[in-house]
Amino acid sequence: MNSLVIGIDIGGTAIKIGVFGRDGVCHKSLTVPTPRPATPKAVINVIEETISILRKELQPDNLGAIQGIGIGVPGPVDAEGKISRIAINLADWQEVPLAELLEEKTGLPVVIANDANCAGLGEAWLGSGSQFKNMIMLTLGTGVGGAIILDGQLFVGHQGAAGELGLITLNPDGPECNSGNNGSLEQYVSVQAIRRDTGKEPLELANLALTGDKFALEFWQNYGRILGVGLTSLIYILTPEAVIIGGGISGAAKLFLPAAKAEIERRVLFSSHLNLQLLTAKLGNQAGIVGAGKLALTKFSE
Repeated sequence: MNSLVIGIDIGGTAIKIGVFGRDGVCHKSLTVPTPRPATPKAVINVIEETISILRKELQPDNLGAIQGIGIGVPGPVDAEGKISRIAINLADWQEVPLAELLEEKTGLPVVIANDANCAGLGEAWLGSGSQFKNMIMLTLGTGVGGAIILDGQLFVGHQGAAGELGLITLNPDGPECNSGNNGSLEQYVSVQAIRRDTGKEPLELANLALTGDKFALEFWQNYGRILGVGLTSLIYILTPEAVIIGGGISGAAKLFLPAAKAEIERRVLFSSHLNLQLLTAKLGNQAGIVGAGKLALTKFSE
């Protein structure tokens, strides 16, 4: 009988929950609005209710027993995957023992990880990174998240906080970052950075570029160049087989990836970027629950 796990992606506006088999098939899924305010108690109650609904729907199918739950949260977690340290978009969310609280509610073992790490795991399992054992993922959105997969395993470091790839420094005197840094990669390639620098949304700039607008075309060329500069440091340190680009801005990848690739080839020694693949993510906004499911399968599957 198939081992089943539940993958959950907690976002600022929606909570996605899916039931996955060992083969990656999603048997059931539901998306529910994130409660307002999104306090730990309110979020946990919504998750418990939704899991109860999914469990009832699964009973007639007799697909197998649920082995555990994996959860992606928007922020850092501890190295054991039990405590959500802080989540900027969720109310009163500091040092929340999320795994323990949900274990009490559901009777199932729970493991948690940063949502960008889950997206990276999802792409490594069923997405653009499935053929690689060593890859990094960058999610270009409101902020810039990252994930590192080394030898097929998610790398989180000894404190659980590794992989904040968007926070590497590009310019020591650049714009201030929420992290306390100045001039981080996030301050140049995130949605917020694009709005600040152009007064426009990424989709608007992409559409303008497709009509041949000179300003928009030059913007995306420069965007790709800056992204390539940031990736250069990461490639020298990790020499991945692939760099996967996800997040909302990745929809404009055709406009900036060639410039990013050219910058990497100009700056990185051939021996460090030999056969490197620069790819866009495949799973879209499902990457989080897919990766959370994989997290649970790795930890709890018999």
